[in-house]
Amino acid sequence: MTTSPDTTITRFHINVPQVQIDDLTSRLRATRLPTPLPGDDWSTGIPSGYLQEFLHAWAEDFDWRSVEAQLNEIPQFTTNIDDQRIHFIHVRSTVANATPLLLTHGWPGSFLEFLGLIGPLTDPESHGGSKEDAMDVIIPSLPGFGFSTPLASSGWSTARIAGTWLELMDRLGYHRFLVQGGDLGAIIAPEVARAAPERVIGVHVNGALGFCANVSENAKVALDAVELDRVERITRFMHGEFGYIAIQSTRPGLVGVALSDSPAAQLAWMLDKFRAWTWPVKTAPDEIIGRAWILTNASLYWFTASGGSSAYVGYAQNSWGTTPVNSGVPTAAIQFAHDVGIRSLCEESNTIVRWQDINDQGGHFAALEEPELLVNDLRGFLQELRA
Repeated sequence: MTTSPDTTITRFHINVPQVQIDDLTSRLRATRLPTPLPGDDWSTGIPSGYLQEFLHAWAEDFDWRSVEAQLNEIPQFTTNIDDQRIHFIHVRSTVANATPLLLTHGWPGSFLEFLGLIGPLTDPESHGGSKEDAMDVIIPSLPGFGFSTPLASSGWSTARIAGTWLELMDRLGYHRFLVQGGDLGAIIAPEVARAAPERVIGVHVNGALGFCANVSENAKVALDAVELDRVERITRFMHGEFGYIAIQSTRPGLVGVALSDSPAAQLAWMLDKFRAWTWPVKTAPDEIIGRAWILTNASLYWFTASGGSSAYVGYAQNSWGTTPVNSGVPTAAIQFAHDVGIRSLCEESNTIVRWQDINDQGGHFAALEEPELLVNDLRGFLQELRA
């Protein structure tokens, strides 16, 4: 990777022009929805009444300026790496020699997923932990996502993003650190360790360390009931939910047009996944992760017009199904009820030293759904590494 000669880190404040906020409100009020399909339920999309309720709340009740002010209280920065603007949050603990922790989000999430973890991680003594648990927190926005836009070039594989994260940690003065992630972050975090195993203390992920889409009958014989259920859910996903991957990996520019021109499309596109991937699935996603958070995340994608570029980086720039090299770095994984990780199928590519299955709680968005359990698992992993 060729780094940009300018290594300046600049303080960043969000300031969306009022004309863009007014335009969003106008577009929401002028939304043209289709006549509901027969059945009008989640099997064909989003129930029309549920979507209309969300759109009304976004247009009439949601206050971006208030959200913006709250976000600007958190230390945010930008820097150019490999000619790409990278936005990130950096919060140092008041505890000396705190462990640096690099958190990586996925799609359709953002840096916003991790905001609730900052306090417990940087100030553990005020949140049920001990002084030794303290961490400095670094939360970058993936290239092409949110304020890490516009996208300056192609070729943003997970390996290239891992190299970018290493450069970012160099600029912040961190030589050794922990990495954590979910969704795309669960793929990128191990890649950071593969790129520089001498620098990564440990890898922690929520969810799968690899997508086991083709499990042989011989391999199934060795699996227990929980793991067989995960294999079955992967199979159902490949048959019934793979459409968004096919579109985003082959036509990110096409979907980007729709998502950048219609806030209703942007909201519906991500709301479908929030419903499918939160747990339990029969509960409306806003009852689990909050309507305000969903609208804030949708607003971030809308104001940065990053629907297409996030699809491009997240799905069109990577080849799936290859077996990665094992970095040898100690790795931990926590699997919540929605997750489909299978330890025995991940051990060739990862040095797994800690694995926790929680089969009756939590979904794909662990930092939002089960933040206390996630923080406790991270602390436990760090304690084991110190021991």
